[in-house]
Order: sequence, then C-alpha cells, then structure tokens
Amino acid sequence: MSQRARLRPTTDDGVALFAGVAAVAGSFAAVGFTPPFVASPLERWLTRQMPGAIVATAIQYLGSLGQQLNLVLAALLAAVVLGGVARLGMAIGDALYNRAVPPVLAGTLVFALVTIVTGSFPSSGGAALGTGVVLAVATLSPAVPAPEGASPDRRRVLASLGTALGVGAVAGVLGSGSSTGPAPVEIPENASTEVRGALQTAADNSLAVDGLEPLVSQQFYTVDINAVDPEVDVTDWSLSVTGAVEEEITLDIEDIRSMDSRTEFNTLRCVGENLNGKKMDNALWTGVDVMDIVERANPQSDCECVMLRAADDYYEEFPIAALNGGMLAYQMNGRPLPRSHGYPLRALVPGHWGEINVKWLTEIEVLEREADGYWEERGWHGTGPVETVAKIHAVNTLPEGRKQVGGHAYAGTRGVSAVEVSTDGGDTWNEATLSEPLMESVDWEGDPGQTPHAPDVWRQWAYEYDDPGRRHEVVARAIEADGTVQPEERRESFPNGPSGWVSRTVN
Repeated sequence: MSQRARLRPTTDDGVALFAGVAAVAGSFAAVGFTPPFVASPLERWLTRQMPGAIVATAIQYLGSLGQQLNLVLAALLAAVVLGGVARLGMAIGDALYNRAVPPVLAGTLVFALVTIVTGSFPSSGGAALGTGVVLAVATLSPAVPAPEGASPDRRRVLASLGTALGVGAVAGVLGSGSSTGPAPVEIPENASTEVRGALQTAADNSLAVDGLEPLVSQQFYTVDINAVDPEVDVTDWSLSVTGAVEEEITLDIEDIRSMDSRTEFNTLRCVGENLNGKKMDNALWTGVDVMDIVERANPQSDCECVMLRAADDYYEEFPIAALNGGMLAYQMNGRPLPRSHGYPLRALVPGHWGEINVKWLTEIEVLEREADGYWEERGWHGTGPVETVAKIHAVNTLPEGRKQVGGHAYAGTRGVSAVEVSTDGGDTWNEATLSEPLMESVDWEGDPGQTPHAPDVWRQWAYEYDDPGRRHEVVARAIEADGTVQPEERRESFPNGPSGWVSRTVN
C-alpha cells in the first residue's frame, strides 16, 4: 500500500468525525452556553495562547465576531478530538468483531474525556449520547433494505451525517434556552419607588429620534475574555478584600445587600470599540459604595492601587482613588444583575473605560506595588478615564424634507454641556438639542480629581437642518461641562481607546 493510500480518509474516519460533531452537539444540548459546554474550556485555552497583537487586531477589526469565531474554532477542534476518541472505540470493536462494542465503548471513552475536561456529568452524558447514537445508526444502516447496488459504506456515512445533523437540530432547540442576556427594559412590577421613578424619567426624557436608542439601553453591550459566561452559585459566592490591608475581610451577598444602597444611572464604554461603534450603553444600577467595604479592611498600600479579580479569572489593576464614588452593583434596571453582566456582583468605576468595571467580582486585592492587569499584559492601556465622544447613530429624512441627525454624547465624569454639529465638514457649527440630564448632581465626598463632579451618564442629542440637496459631511463634537471641546484628532482604539470627532457622509 502506498503512503498516499494509507493517509487517505476512510469511511470509518468520516463516521467517527460525525460522531465527534454529535458529541459537541450533545454537550450543548445538555448544558447550553455555560462553562461545562465542552468547547468552552478549549475556547478559553485558545484565547490565552493567542499573542497580544492578534487579540488586539481581532478586537479592533472583528469586535465580538472574533470571539464567536474563536468559539467556533474551539467547537471544531473539540469535534475532531472527540471524533478521534470515537474512532478508537470503532477500531477496538472491529478487532473484537462485535457490532455492539463501537457505540458503547466510544460513548464511554467520550464520557470519560469530557468529564475530565469539564467536570460536568450532564455535559459528558450529552456528548456520550450523541456519539453513541451516531455510531449505533451507522452500524445498523447496512441492515436496512436499500436499492440494489447501493454502497454500504456510502449508506453508513450518509446515515451518520444525517444523525449528527439531527442531534445538532435537537441541541439547537434545547441549548438555546440558556439565555444569559438582560431582560428587556421594562419597569418591574416589584420595583422600588426610586427605581420606578428613575426609569420613568429616562423614558420621558428620551428624545423621539428614529434609529436612536433611548436613554436606558435596550441592548446593553457585553465584552468578556471568554465566549461563554461563568455561572456563579450565589450560595457559595463571597467577596474578599485582601492584600496590603490591616485585616482581610470576606462578605457574602446577604452581607452586601444589608448595607446602605443607592440607585443611579451609569454609562459604560468599551476601550476596544470603534470611534462611532455601539459598545457604549447606559443602565440604572443598584448597589453599595465600594469604598465602604474597602475601608473596613483599612488599606496599607504604598502604591495606592488595587487589583480586582473575577470568577472567570479576569483581573484588572488601577489606582485605588478611582474607586471613590464607585459602586458594587447587584441590580440592573430594577432586576437582579443578569449573568452576562456579572451576577451576583460587579464593579462600576466612575468615568473609566469599561474594562475596569469587573464583572463576577470575587476579590479586591490592595496591592503593595503596581502590576499589570489582564489587558495591559496584552498591550492595552485602558485603565484611565474615558475619552469624550459624540456619536452619530441616526440619520433621518423628516416628512417635510428636512434632515435630522442624532446620537449619544459622553464625557465620563467630566459631563456634557453641549453638542455642536457641522453639516459642511467642520467649517461651521451649530448647537444641537440635548436630552435633559438623568442626574443633576452627585453627593460623593472627596478631593477634586479623585471624586466625580458630574454624573457618569451619557446624553442624547439631535439636530435638524435643511437638506442641501447634495452629498455632504456631518460632523459632531461634544463640549464638556467646563467648556472643553472634544479633541478633533482621530485615534484608533488600540491601545488607549478611540478618540476624535465623528463624521458621517449623508446623501
């Protein structure tokens, strides 16, 4: 036999590969998009092995699509590995001349491997069942009556493919029930008077501009280091303050919920988004003052910096002063914090890029010396205050023929006092209409530069003008509360976050 013939895939190889696909689908059917999904550990491993330059490029040009592609790659690799395990079971069965051995043995081997990788019996059970079903159907298919001359090998491959597709369809129905996103923004029936009033105010103050998201985001963006969010058992969860402190403390969720709470709007913006991207959103959060907890431990740090750590192994370092006015949130828009937003507890750090607003928070470590956070180790430097921006997300033609443009403006805790719009590429400027502020003031105490002097909340803007009847360039810029004009120079997101005036061509 030639070398090429030995390397050529056989019918059994194809059947085994489809069995591997069914194993991945079976795991998904059992546990959905949760950490025990067999592709999840592999996706996390792939992410951590990628060089920082590749990760930075994927974030800039692919956004969340890059992470989804990484999960697909992990699922394909898992299918190949589990297919190899199934092939081993088939080979042993052939050696024993026993048709019952391949489905049982391959299923057993897959069950053992997936259990080792995920630690989840439901996930490994689903994977084993998917493998066993495909191999059983492939084994029995030659016995089914067929037209004369039909190839038994071809029938085995088609039967295993069809079965794998069937398992995948069932998995799509069963696994899709594990939604991790927030519920639609509706005022909960059991909402407090404070929450109800704030959400109603946001609805009333939102500008009526087609294509412009209201002041409370309907679809709040999420960015995580893993494609599959962690599932945290709140009964086993705790938050610890550790490191350079006089006394380390540990609190459970009831300890935190028993503290004095506050409810306020807070806007988050992703350091890796495009200049006019849509990874900037706003919500109403309820939680406790983070410094009330940190100060219980009496920090003794020389570098005055902290590292926040999360249940998904994420970590981020920044100055402890940034926590002044910060919140540990356990509710979002009057409902328990969604899994995708860090249930049961997340950090909200006023006026800073989203990357330091750590989700699934488990530890606040007071550091003795500065250290790099997760993204800083990969070349990013998004731990500072956000850049000011006025985005253009709506371009409308009004019934009377006039043009309307609109968007959101955000300057972190510096506040937005105005938005100016140019319809001639920046030669002349006019002031836009702004939505009413969702918060008029803040009551945090502290020194200037450490404590916010304006609410950390975006504002909507809209501007109408006569259609010039030709193609033209619309430009927007925000004015901060102290009169500072948003810088014009454009900058890419890597490594410090995007900056510059936003422009759009209007026909």
